[in-house]
Amino acid sequence: MSQSNLVLFESKQVRRYYDADTEIWYFSVVDIVEALTESKNPTDYLKKLRKRDAELGLFLGTNCPQVDMINNDGKKRKTLGGNVEQILRLIQSITSPKAEPFKQWLAKVGYERMQEIADPSQSIDRARDNWQKLGRSEKWIQQRMTGQETRNKLTDYWKESGVEKSDEFALLTNIIHQEWTGLTVKKHKDLKGLKSQNLRDHMTEGELIFTALAELSTRQIAESEKAKGLQQNARASKKGGAIAKDARKALESKTGKSVVSGENFLPPAKDKNGLKE
Repeated sequence: MSQSNLVLFESKQVRRYYDADTEIWYFSVVDIVEALTESKNPTDYLKKLRKRDAELGLFLGTNCPQVDMINNDGKKRKTLGGNVEQILRLIQSITSPKAEPFKQWLAKVGYERMQEIADPSQSIDRARDNWQKLGRSEKWIQQRMTGQETRNKLTDYWKESGVEKSDEFALLTNIIHQEWTGLTVKKHKDLKGLKSQNLRDHMTEGELIFTALAELSTRQIAESEKAKGLQQNARASKKGGAIAKDARKALESKTGKSVVSGENFLPPAKDKNGLKE
């Protein structure tokens, strides 16, 4: 049994994977490089780092496994992951003022995971706390959490109806999203200027509400039609997305404003002198 999710280090998202059989956390190596260096191309930075430090390159290649983590396109892909010991070795080769805070952060998230196993409600509390630190309003946080509950019920139905592969989940999600927004998940992320960030964490209140409506409608249609497998659930997904699309168009015709937005919660960009624009 294993699971994967995201955790924040100073507003930077770091993917992690918990292997419950071995009780070991694996963190995305490339995400950590990005968090420590703020490189615009952390994958390239890591390649150059491994070439420059041959000992590090050999260490990572020998010890760090490829584990399933959610990629930018929403699909699970094999990603180089390291446990705490391996990540500490990586940090030694990166000159960064964030090195010491990151070491403390590593120890903290490991302890938090043990607490969440004993009391799962703590993971919800931490998610709320993270969103508050990022400046989200209580109203936004409540809508985000309600939407996540709706999403979980839908994915539970998919699992029970024979949809099991992560790429099939991504496909169905994209069908729903494209139907109600007119954009693929990737195009919507591009509109918001997102890369590795979670799209839902950067949605407006309206986008969250209509996403939840689309996914709620999809589940209820799938249940009423007793949808099984990928093809039947794909048809239900299109119908569910269409309901939210009709509601979106009705609202936009009354307000004259687009629900689908390029707004995001990214920190302000910095100019060449390091000043925030």
